[in-house]
Amino acid sequence: MIIFINKQSYKGIMKYIQRITIIKLRKPVQKNINQELQWLGSSLGLFNLRDKDKSCFRVFIELVKSAKQNRPLSSDELAYKLSLSRGTIIHHIHKLLESGIVIHTADGYILRVNNLQELIDEVEKDMLRTCNELKKMAKEIDNGLGF
Repeated sequence: MIIFINKQSYKGIMKYIQRITIIKLRKPVQKNINQELQWLGSSLGLFNLRDKDKSCFRVFIELVKSAKQNRPLSSDELAYKLSLSRGTIIHHIHKLLESGIVIHTADGYILRVNNLQELIDEVEKDMLRTCNELKKMAKEIDNGLGF
């Protein structure tokens, strides 16, 4: 498992900007769109064993569908469509926002790009930017320590 946490300092206090998690999992053996979507989301660290009713997965799927139509969904719409409480929806939306998978617009929530391949490309760019920032800081620390 690889976890990149991009933080921003504000008056000396570290604040999360984005949390990127990549988990290497075995791909599904059978060609099944639901299993493949579950594998993709799990590989991005979006779903966990505590989510017994797969509510985060269901929120993710609705957002994938809405991205295809380029139509943001409000938390109330998601709650209604999925028969979940608004609190449950907000909990999962925060996780998706924190991971950089979803963005908030004036009209609601939507995937940050229009399809899953672009989404993975964006996550890859986020990881590379974070690694480059880490390398730069490590070099500065090494220089400060006389390495």
